[in-house]
Amino acid sequence: MNGPTDRSRELKARIISGSVVLLSGSGLVTAINVAYNVAVARFLGPGGFGHATAVYTLLTITSAVTLSFQIIATKAVAQQASIGAREAVYRGFHRGAWGAGVFVAVLLVLFRQGITNYLNLPNTTLVVLLAVGTAFYVPLGSRRGYIQGAYGFRSLAKNLILEGAVRLFGSLLMIMLGYGVTGVIAANAAAIVFSYLAISPKLSASIPNPLSFGNVLQEFSQALIFFSGQVLINNCDIVLVKHFFDPRVAGLYAAVAMIGRVIFAFSSAVVNSMFPVVAATDHEERKNFSLIATSLLLVLSVGSVFAIGLRITPGWVWMKFFGSGFQLPGPHGFPYLLALYAIMTVIYSLSVVVITYEMSYKIANTSWLQLVFSGVLIVSIFEFHASLLQVIMVQLILVSVFLVVIGAGFLKGSLRNNRAIEKSASNKLRLLRRISEDEVIAEFLKSDFENVAYDKYREAFRPIVFTPDLEDKTESAKRRALLFVRHRALWKELPLDTEWYEASVSDLYLDRIRVFPRAQWLKFARGNFAITEVVQRIQRRERKNDNPFLVKISDIRLRLSQEHSNAGSVVLIGLDVTEPLTILDGNHRFVAAVLEGKLDQLRFVCGLSPEMARCCWYKTNPASLTRYGRNLLQHLVRHPKTELESLFEHSG
Repeated sequence: MNGPTDRSRELKARIISGSVVLLSGSGLVTAINVAYNVAVARFLGPGGFGHATAVYTLLTITSAVTLSFQIIATKAVAQQASIGAREAVYRGFHRGAWGAGVFVAVLLVLFRQGITNYLNLPNTTLVVLLAVGTAFYVPLGSRRGYIQGAYGFRSLAKNLILEGAVRLFGSLLMIMLGYGVTGVIAANAAAIVFSYLAISPKLSASIPNPLSFGNVLQEFSQALIFFSGQVLINNCDIVLVKHFFDPRVAGLYAAVAMIGRVIFAFSSAVVNSMFPVVAATDHEERKNFSLIATSLLLVLSVGSVFAIGLRITPGWVWMKFFGSGFQLPGPHGFPYLLALYAIMTVIYSLSVVVITYEMSYKIANTSWLQLVFSGVLIVSIFEFHASLLQVIMVQLILVSVFLVVIGAGFLKGSLRNNRAIEKSASNKLRLLRRISEDEVIAEFLKSDFENVAYDKYREAFRPIVFTPDLEDKTESAKRRALLFVRHRALWKELPLDTEWYEASVSDLYLDRIRVFPRAQWLKFARGNFAITEVVQRIQRRERKNDNPFLVKISDIRLRLSQEHSNAGSVVLIGLDVTEPLTILDGNHRFVAAVLEGKLDQLRFVCGLSPEMARCCWYKTNPASLTRYGRNLLQHLVRHPKTELESLFEHSG
């Protein structure tokens, strides 16, 4: 097994390799986008370019919904252990994305006249075309999220390149045909539709979605708040400049902001590769800050190169690119404004890395802080817009303050969490190795096979139970069918994304383990199911050996006291290694081992899932019991004994 250092290097390598792929793709996309902007600017002039950029900025603003679906799909897919679970969560997100996309498109159509008037656009057709693109743009985000979460960085980069290429060549074609700004916006909408159709994933048979509605809603709310703040920060200046300044000056500013978008696109490539990698890690792999440091350094390096390059590029170069109409006289000409805007974008990009890093593994309150900051930024530009330089300086000062606040909060919170985790490290459950569900079922069945329910099967099937061949899929299917004779309803309550491990349980962890709340355990627990409390109650009553429950525990203790005795396995379930665990199977064995001081003679297997709280065996409440009752009704129509006999008959 790889050590922590090897694992850290592997994760950093994955971030860097993914970033290289996406940066390469972003480089080509950037070149295409620059060519697009230059071509549109030269053929349409500052006024037409300003109209096209304003409409495209509206699309970028609506992308808050698109990117929300992309990022939560990425996170959810990256955290699933099986392909089936990944596909199940994608299906759910894709259906929701289509509903959201159509809803946003309808809103744009309904308010097309007001939008046209505010942005001084030539006609409402531009907004209608934007609505068509938006309807496909939101579900495109869910498809890209699925690919990103599965580390399909090459496919993601190719799709981004396809979108840029269709936008560029489609716009040129429409301009040559004489459709002007309307044709350019139509080409933008077509690029989105083509990209959506080109990235359709091949899915296998459907399985139930392992994510709860409440969890998805919480994640989506976080993402929507984050991207609402992000798109406002990245685009409010263009919209406000378009409103306050004449079309020519607004077109000049759009060209400056376009370079900022290029830098942010490169920064997003780093974020997109970092996010799924961090989402699949645990606290131990994140606590040394090496992953976020790698991402911050990549963003800073790329951004710095751009800023320096823009500052030293002569002004005549930009006139050659955009045309003679894009002259800006005075000491604060095009190169100066470009470099200043680039520095502002780099500083904000560093803040985005910190926020998304936290979002990848928890619900981050910094999303709300960013949304509030975007409001402050809008108000500030409303107050201070005497010149283009003043607009950029307002943004530069505010994003610098924002980075300091975000960075300080992140460091403080991370250091506090690290101290808390290290304080409890001594009594944390230790995972030894990952095991398959088939192995867990084999252990469960082995300890349960003496039950009277297996009398008619015991002699014939003893070999596959007590000397299992875990590599034999037919054997595994038979053991699963045997277990379901008694425990189908129990096993089907466990979340689909449950990951199984062999674990080591020390005496220090006992206060976090609870007995399974059923039968005679209810009487002895008296409402407190902690294993330590139950053991103390049994110790006070162990002299009364006439109780069959106590006699059973005494018999197990006797076997444990014999040299080289093995008491079997105990199956535990929980959320993670730091949260309490419940004994799913092996209550008597566990209590006997604690009383006898023989925990080392037990084998512990543990099932962990962030959705385990929905399981009534782990947490009994009205919601989990209602879910169990609904599932139990479904299981009643199944006949496990008939299915078992059919399975054995077909296998000979």
